[in-house]
Amino acid sequence: MIKQFWQTIFTRHISSKGIPKKLNMSEGAHTLSKTVKPLVGVCQMTSGPNKEENFTVCNTLIERAKTRGAEMVFLPECFDYVGESREQSVAMAETIEGTTVSRYRELASKLKLWLSLGGLHEKGPTEESTRVRNTHLLIDSHGNIAAKYCKTHLFDVDIKDGVKLKETDFTIPGTEIVPPVTTPIGKLGLATCYDLRFPEMSVALTQQGAEILTFPSAFTQTTGLAHWEVLLRSRAIENQCYVIAAAQTGRHHAKRTSYGHAMVVDPWGSVVAQCHEGTDICVAEIDLEFLQKVRMEMPVQLHRRHDLYGHIHVKSKGIIDDRDTYTFGQHTVKSSCVFYKSALTIGFVNRKPVLPGHVLVSPIRMAERMSDLTPAETSDLFQVVQTISEVLEKEHHSTSATIAIQDGQDAGQTVKHAHVHILPRKPGDFAKNDDVYEKLEKHDKTPDGAELTDPSKWQTDEDMAKEAAKLRTLFL
Repeated sequence: MIKQFWQTIFTRHISSKGIPKKLNMSEGAHTLSKTVKPLVGVCQMTSGPNKEENFTVCNTLIERAKTRGAEMVFLPECFDYVGESREQSVAMAETIEGTTVSRYRELASKLKLWLSLGGLHEKGPTEESTRVRNTHLLIDSHGNIAAKYCKTHLFDVDIKDGVKLKETDFTIPGTEIVPPVTTPIGKLGLATCYDLRFPEMSVALTQQGAEILTFPSAFTQTTGLAHWEVLLRSRAIENQCYVIAAAQTGRHHAKRTSYGHAMVVDPWGSVVAQCHEGTDICVAEIDLEFLQKVRMEMPVQLHRRHDLYGHIHVKSKGIIDDRDTYTFGQHTVKSSCVFYKSALTIGFVNRKPVLPGHVLVSPIRMAERMSDLTPAETSDLFQVVQTISEVLEKEHHSTSATIAIQDGQDAGQTVKHAHVHILPRKPGDFAKNDDVYEKLEKHDKTPDGAELTDPSKWQTDEDMAKEAAKLRTLFL
């Protein structure tokens, strides 16, 4: 039975240039779906200090990928340049509004494809004049910036008789994991180079829905020979995701050489496309049906023992306005009324507050009771509650807060979606302190106990949006 299971997993056949070959059905592979699968182009290059030359190379690779049918093209870390010294690298940095990014946005729009710019030297703030950000940008097919991630794990290494590099000397570390981005090829999780060595980050992205993990890199020759492929395949196998890794290759200058071997790995851990030596591209299909098959037949995520080793909590803010509305039980909440969003939770303005500053916090996923939440959702929900309550107390000049949950009909819950009330408190709010619970019990009900449905008793959408806009500024 086990032998048969291994034999029935898809076999992938990819040419040395990353072009899918026809499957030989006599070898026991499944018949692939007739659904057209998106193609990605993955680039390999040797950046130098000349920005114009680097752009010419990237432009050529992107156009080659487009000609071969790619819907999205991935460039490596340092695609813009590799400086010959730390001082030069910092001096050449640009803002996102600068010429380099503008040219790639124009290119994406002209060719009607998405671009992953794997590691821009982004100019830092004035007070950080000696350091830059290592910024991974996604640009959509209209030329808009769809996402921005700043590299969080920085490469500080001193290998005897080998590599010596301290990235923290000239790079500002990022402060958050960016939630996966919906793209034409699937939900894409953003990371950069050294992030590959930290499996918690990949798990966190997968936990948020990532189907594809991307690691644009400039691995050194020493570390690449030892670890590059095994790390990429490990992240793919552990998370049952596609892994896409554009790469720098060859000698940049006298002190720096990169390993290369840009590749795509499928959710089964097979290398399905890989670049030749030197400047090159490889092309591969992203088959999400295959991904779902792997996850269904071996549901690793469901087998995790969070009761033994806990859950990874993602401390990152989501993009509030990436949708128009959010489901809240039998109701919808307009995004304009949401003021805080994490990976799994939103905070939004209450349409019928008991006190000034009374807001609601709920999981993004529909879950009626607290017992319906996953461990990750539970952890994230209460981390968000803590964050919001601290800010609201300062905003309303209070020193206390009532944090309450009505879990189930007999506890007064009328909205069929788990949620938490946060009310900043001041002396004299109520004649008796415990009156707050009676107010919460009745604030959204008619005298006979039914749910209040009269809109004239609520705040208007305009007032709620105005309050949410003000609250958003408190969490920047």
